[in-house]
Amino acid sequence: MSTSALILMVSVQSLVTVVTVYFLMRVLKTPPKSESENTEN
Repeated sequence: MSTSALILMVSVQSLVTVVTVYFLMRVLKTPPKSESENTEN
């Protein structure tokens, strides 16, 4: 494998990992909806 291919592979894998962790933390830190918000129409 060439050096440029290795650099590209590592950078893309790192970017995907960072984006995944970011959105996972965003979902986990979102407060749950209250009951009044769930029952409104």
